[in-house]
Amino acid sequence: MARLSEQGIRLSSMSPSFLNSNSTSHTWPFSAVAELIDNASDPGVCARQIWLDVVKIDDQLCLTFTDNGSGMTPNKLHKMLSFGFTEKGSGKASQQAIGLYGNGFKSGSMRLGRDALIFTKNGGCQTVGLLSQTYLQNIKAQAVIVPIVPFNQQTNILFKHTMCIYSEASLAAILHHSIIKSQEEILTHFDSIPSKKGTKILIWNIRRARDGKTEIDFDSDSIDFRLPEIHLEELKQGLRNSASLRPEQNIPDMYYSLR
Repeated sequence: MARLSEQGIRLSSMSPSFLNSNSTSHTWPFSAVAELIDNASDPGVCARQIWLDVVKIDDQLCLTFTDNGSGMTPNKLHKMLSFGFTEKGSGKASQQAIGLYGNGFKSGSMRLGRDALIFTKNGGCQTVGLLSQTYLQNIKAQAVIVPIVPFNQQTNILFKHTMCIYSEASLAAILHHSIIKSQEEILTHFDSIPSKKGTKILIWNIRRARDGKTEIDFDSDSIDFRLPEIHLEELKQGLRNSASLRPEQNIPDMYYSLR
């Protein structure tokens, strides 16, 4: 049954297919990475450090973004995973928020992979949320659904409140449909955030090229994410066609090296 407003008017819903089409605004994978870094750098988060890595979990390659910013409450996490919500104000000129339209995380994360878990803690509460195209496809969802589970940060116990039934249902969905299979694993990811406050993003089902290889080359350089050679040739031709690169010039590192 469709959700209704307090006045009984039918509410709009977002089709799950929009997660993929929205991500195509990033034609370059590093611009999607930049979106996630920008989010951690904004005045409302104020991360002093950001760590990027690629790890294997259950034989799946996963991108991780971890920061030591202010973290999020369950309500703020829900807004981040929803469309059109933002709490970023105009701020001072020296602290202007980078994104103001509440879309950066969704477009950036879904450009890099099909599925993402967000672990965040703000000093009193630690919350995990799932944004997953695979989950929505598996349950044949007609609208975007984002399971979110809050835990007491001191006791690691699921928060007991009037919405507890929804927390338990969300926990079941995350454990059944994500790369994390136990509550203990969830708590381990909270512990991997190196401060009392901060956020960790875990992205899997990483986008692959037509040859089956990951779109980003994680292997050629142990301290860098790079674009594969096949992309460099396409990029070089495109830059020369647009007269942005002379025939005798090499492509600047910034085009193919995240570092």
